[in-house]
Amino acid sequence: MTAAADIMARVRRVELRTSKLANDLMVGAYHSQFKGRGMDFEELREYIPGDDVRTIDWNVTARMRRPFVKLHREERELAVMLVLDVSASEDFGSAAQTKRDYAAEVAATLAFSALRNGDKVGLLLFSDMVELFVPPKKGRKHLLRVIREALAFRPKRRGTDIRGALAFLNHVVHRRSIVFLLSDFLHTTGTASHELFTEIGRTHMRHDLVCLHLNDPRERSLPPSGLLTVEDAETGEHLEVDTNRLSTRDAYEKSASERLEMLDRALAHTGVDVLRLSPGDPYASILQHFFEQRRRR
Repeated sequence: MTAAADIMARVRRVELRTSKLANDLMVGAYHSQFKGRGMDFEELREYIPGDDVRTIDWNVTARMRRPFVKLHREERELAVMLVLDVSASEDFGSAAQTKRDYAAEVAATLAFSALRNGDKVGLLLFSDMVELFVPPKKGRKHLLRVIREALAFRPKRRGTDIRGALAFLNHVVHRRSIVFLLSDFLHTTGTASHELFTEIGRTHMRHDLVCLHLNDPRERSLPPSGLLTVEDAETGEHLEVDTNRLSTRDAYEKSASERLEMLDRALAHTGVDVLRLSPGDPYASILQHFFEQRRRR
């Protein structure tokens, strides 16, 4: 089988699996949460007694020396932006799937839910640079392209720059959108972390940002497997670890737990909603429950 045929076979498998999940589980929860909450400006007209005073346009009122109000119509059509981390660390997976493949399935399910809701879908892939931007559009052909790129795109770089990706998104997507950011958030400490979380907060003010944190079980704990040589996929740095030592495993778990706690605090401070997923989790039912909780809030 050629590489192109293999990619198309993978796309078809993901399409069959995720479209059914979206239809059976996700559409109701997605629709109830994202059913066109924005408002589009339609026209200005003079104030009529009984109009809501909150709709008065004070700049126009001052110029015209009589009150004018802004009229809006409900925005039924939304845009969903899938922002996927394709850095080298996403190629890790301790179970049947890598984080990259799992993220692609999650994104495909969200995309099919958006399609059934009548919304546009766009895609942004990033490493430590913006690798690919696909503007939001409708239609099955466009959706299959989004799935294909999410599954099979080969990034040019290995690092991670979430802040840069969100800054690019805010520059090119002007209309308020639903933004799903899928990343392992492994490189969110250090001197640049303040700028990162500031950008996350800024994006959340402009759009409805939901952070989906992909966290492999082996990033939280290590099994007693003897002497291992581990590699940082993004920097190439190697480290030997004796996993048979209980103190080593305990120190690893403590460090991972502290990192997750710091990440949770920083994201909570920005006001975004966060959902943590591990490859192998039944993501459709988890997302459905997550959306239903958001709606009740």
